[in-house]
Amino acid sequence: MAVKILIKRKVPAGKARNMIPLFRKMRALATNQPGYISGETMKRLDTADDFMVISTWQTSEDWEKWLQSPERAAIQKEIDELLGGETVYEIYHYGFTE
Repeated sequence: MAVKILIKRKVPAGKARNMIPLFRKMRALATNQPGYISGETMKRLDTADDFMVISTWQTSEDWEKWLQSPERAAIQKEIDELLGGETVYEIYHYGFTE
C-alpha cells in the first residue's frame, strides 16, 4: 500500500538559500531508490521558515530503507547542522482502517 511521508523543517531566516541545494540533492538520490514514487517541496505561505516535503513511496518498508540509508543520513546531517533543529517525519497511508 502506498504511503505519503510528510517531512517538516523549520529553516532559520537566511538559511533557505543553503538548504535548497541539499533538498535537491536528497530528491535526486531518492528518485533512484526502490519504491520511490514522487516528491514535492513546499514552502508555507504564512510563515517564512516552514518547509514541507511530501514524499510518496510504494510501501512503508521502502521508505524505512531510504530513511536508514547512509547516503540519506549524510545529507540529513548537513541539513540538521544548518537547521539547528530537528526534522519531523509523519507517515500516512490511504484509506481508513480500524
